Amino acid sequence: MGLLPAAGVVILEPDGRVWVVCPTNQFGGHAVTFPKGRPDGKSLQATALCEAYEESGLQVPLIRHLVDVRRTQTFTRYYLAERIGGSPADMGWESQGVMLVPRELLDSLDLAPADRQVALAIGSQAQP
Repeated sequence: MGLLPAAGVVILEPDGRVWVVCPTNQFGGHAVTFPKGRPDGKSLQATALCEAYEESGLQVPLIRHLVDVRRTQTFTRYYLAERIGGSPADMGWESQGVMLVPRELLDSLDLAPADRQVALAIGSQAQP
């Protein structure tokens, strides 16, 4: 069986800090991850925008493609984005927390191997 498409988003602040989410009940075994999900009929870009808001409460425009990552059940396209509005208080039920982490501290988080690939891609990017 092939991998399903999915889209995710890495939300950067102008100072280089990165927003991450803590899935409710550590869904999928993730203590900390980046907002992501399956398209459900939407484009990958629309999915990334929706997941950003649903999981972090933040409103973002997509800046550019960041990296494609093979995950356990999906092949996920991640986009780089920046916050233009919203609040973590607006996160949906899928998240129990939202954190703002300095880019250089991403390695200290309990990230899954696929999320480590995303963190490496973030480290190689210039700030938006």
